Amino acid sequence: MLTVAEEFEKRRAAARLGGGQKRIDSQHDKGKLTARERVELLLDAGSFEEFDMFVSHRCTDFGMQDNRYPGDGVVTGWGTINDRQVYVFSQDFTVAGGSLSETHAEKICKIMDMAVQNGAPIIGLNDSGGARIQEGVASLAGYAEVFQRNILASGAVPQISVIMGPCAGGAVYSPAMTDFIFMVRHSSYMFVTGPDVVKTVTNEVISAEDLGGAGTHTTTSSVADMAFDNDIAALSEVRRLVDFLPLSHREKPPVRRSFDDPDRIEPSLDTLVPDNPNLPYDIKEAIAKIADEGDVFELQPDFAGNIITSFIRLEGSTVGVVANQPMVLAGCLDIDSSRKAARFVRFCDAFEIPILTLVDVPGFLPGTAQEHSGIIKHGAKLLFAYGEATVPKVTVITRKAYGGAYVVMASKHLRGDINYAWPSAQIAVMGAKGAVEILYRSDSSVAALTATRTAEYEERFSNPFIAAERGFIDEVIFPRSTRRRVCRAFAALQNKKLSNPAKKHDNIPL
Repeated sequence: MLTVAEEFEKRRAAARLGGGQKRIDSQHDKGKLTARERVELLLDAGSFEEFDMFVSHRCTDFGMQDNRYPGDGVVTGWGTINDRQVYVFSQDFTVAGGSLSETHAEKICKIMDMAVQNGAPIIGLNDSGGARIQEGVASLAGYAEVFQRNILASGAVPQISVIMGPCAGGAVYSPAMTDFIFMVRHSSYMFVTGPDVVKTVTNEVISAEDLGGAGTHTTTSSVADMAFDNDIAALSEVRRLVDFLPLSHREKPPVRRSFDDPDRIEPSLDTLVPDNPNLPYDIKEAIAKIADEGDVFELQPDFAGNIITSFIRLEGSTVGVVANQPMVLAGCLDIDSSRKAARFVRFCDAFEIPILTLVDVPGFLPGTAQEHSGIIKHGAKLLFAYGEATVPKVTVITRKAYGGAYVVMASKHLRGDINYAWPSAQIAVMGAKGAVEILYRSDSSVAALTATRTAEYEERFSNPFIAAERGFIDEVIFPRSTRRRVCRAFAALQNKKLSNPAKKHDNIPL
């Protein structure tokens, strides 16, 4: 007769084996890690505390009583990333294809509840064939319970989803409500309906990769933030992201020791902006030179490249950066860039992460496609997000800030705390040439005098000093001193207290 200890070890070994060695080998053959291997890589060595290892499903239909595995296809628990607590669930594709059953969902819900109560991030490693068909509506109810917790956790604790296999049907909506989604190229997929259903309903022939692969969701749909070549790279970047984030809305972002002098001068920034206002430059260079030790964590780098969203550190503290990118569409705001930036700004505000905005925006992208697709309402999302945010907001106008786009990009009028401009800044309703053509359109001599009048308009308006005279710009600064001035600005704002009027919630223009 087995002793209690022997029985315990036997059960633990069975649970750790998941769906069996054959299925584990199949997972490895696909270039994928198992659920437990992923958890071990994600968390600090020896820190994982597992819950509900021996839970099994309760279904007896379709012979399921003879097909039970301890853990029921998901590994759940908590551990640490660089000594900071996180809660994790990792779906096990070797057990019933990682399908979600009633008890599978209960395990996930349990750790989500604990994460919110204890104030720690939730990380979901998704690798599932979807709802367990044998359980019918019970599995659908399980999804709904998870969704409800995603909603309640939103803004309370950071939620990160890593898609490491299939994610289809109702399963996609849980990741969609989380703050960040990472995918693995050529092994992860997200779609509401798969290629076979699409072909049946619409007669479209499309591969799973093109329909819902990592490339599609990081470049076209914007559903995912980043894509990686393998499980190891994805999990490594999750660890790096968590380092930038607070554990919950109740805490400040982490402060890491920095060896970078906050007074560091960067002379190369003085020549970053070309003399010709129509020539592009890479705003990423400015971000890297402002950041501590050049450490930048960019989000959605392959989508809406005309705006950059990233995390950096200044004097060791996390700061969110939103920056127009002149290299793409001249830095214009369009539908995609407005949505991308608005969501990032709202995340930063929810978790008390200060926001640095670098502005070089000639306006909103014109055209019937943009207007008919709702640029007005989508642009209003970014306007709303900045105006709603109560965290410290520092803005630096590097070159163009024209029209409504000037207002939208964290202007003083949207409660920007400290607004700087480089000497190269041009703050106006529009570019000088366009303004002259409108102002003098009834003048028959406009053609002959266009150059002169354009120069007059540029001298009068296309500089930062008129705005500075009005107090809309707090100071015109040398580019080389940007890091020093921005660090000092955020230091001065570290005890900022600002609240919005009491209400149930706002109604952002979705």
